[in-house]
Amino acid sequence: MQPQDHSIAVIVVAAGSGTRAGGLPKQYRSIGRRPILARSLGAFMALPAIGRIVCVIDPAFEAEYRMAIDGLATDPRLTEPVAGGATRQASVLAGLEALAPFAPDLVLIHDAARPFVAPVAIARLIDRLPAVPAALLAHPVVDTLKHADADGRVIGTRARDGLWAAETPQGFRFAALLDAHRRAAAEGRTDFTDDAAVAEWAGLPVAVVAGEPGNLKITSLADLEAADRRLRMEEFLALGDVRVGTGYDVHRFTQGDAVVLGNVRIPHEAKLEGHSDADVALHALTDAILGVLGEGDIGTHFPPSDMRWRGADSAVFLAEAARRVAARGGVIAHADISIIAEAPKIGPHREAMRARIAAILGIAIDRVGVKATTNEKLGFVGRREGIAAIATATVRLPFPT
Repeated sequence: MQPQDHSIAVIVVAAGSGTRAGGLPKQYRSIGRRPILARSLGAFMALPAIGRIVCVIDPAFEAEYRMAIDGLATDPRLTEPVAGGATRQASVLAGLEALAPFAPDLVLIHDAARPFVAPVAIARLIDRLPAVPAALLAHPVVDTLKHADADGRVIGTRARDGLWAAETPQGFRFAALLDAHRRAAAEGRTDFTDDAAVAEWAGLPVAVVAGEPGNLKITSLADLEAADRRLRMEEFLALGDVRVGTGYDVHRFTQGDAVVLGNVRIPHEAKLEGHSDADVALHALTDAILGVLGEGDIGTHFPPSDMRWRGADSAVFLAEAARRVAARGGVIAHADISIIAEAPKIGPHREAMRARIAAILGIAIDRVGVKATTNEKLGFVGRREGIAAIATATVRLPFPT
């Protein structure tokens, strides 16, 4: 999309009841764990050329609308919603009237139920508009068309040459479309099924612009389910190379007054002996992440023979393991640690540990688990000679190219 001196507004039509999809209006239903409306809005928000976006909704579902746009409402281009009318045509006119005080040069009209529209297709539509007063995304009809009677019997075959199936968004010079809609309303014409038809009726030339494959409109429950399956499969494929690593570490007690576990200092009658701060929890987790990468263990990168690491904060080791994941284009999806100790009690410090580990790794706290158990007075842990930790790390890496 080339830079241009046109102000561009978008109307997203979301006032329908979506009864064919059953239950909640389809635009507020989720596919791939995200509301359809949010996905449709996101395609336009991805384009800096868009200056203003207004949704036309049924006020009876304003609460659902607010929930659907959660996370998008901070975009200053998204204005307060407009109440829709009894028909799609009336809803679009309401949106146009709401935009009239701002007098944008161009306006795009999009059905909220088309959540797969690609920003690149929207950009092609915008590029076409300076040369024509109206244009729409569309795709050539490739199937043979049959005309059937009320009983489902074929009574003719239609030529498909030159036929295009209309999509949205459809784009227009704002003033021309507003005038066309006002004229149609004044003359009682309420039977138009899209805005390009209103423009055609008003005598405006309308051009077709090739859309992108997959810009499907969700109409029925079957469409909704198919869209959800599609997104979940894409999400699965996008996960890339999912790997799980494990780590284990143990340190004995020595004379002291506190232990460091999960980067948290816990008062105790002894401390853990080690070259660094002897944080068994972070050491185990560091080894788990390095194991995922196939890059040795903590001793390989931070050998005890190197005096630089004497008394070191083990957060340095864990941060380096996380850096290596990022350098490979990966992300840490989850970290889980089990601490095995008779004492001190871990429970009072668990949340502080989770917060510190999440901060070091740069991930959300709900992606960090910290658990603790005793060894039922068995073995060296049971005899209170030391503390052990077992860790698991789940990492997503790109598939090799």
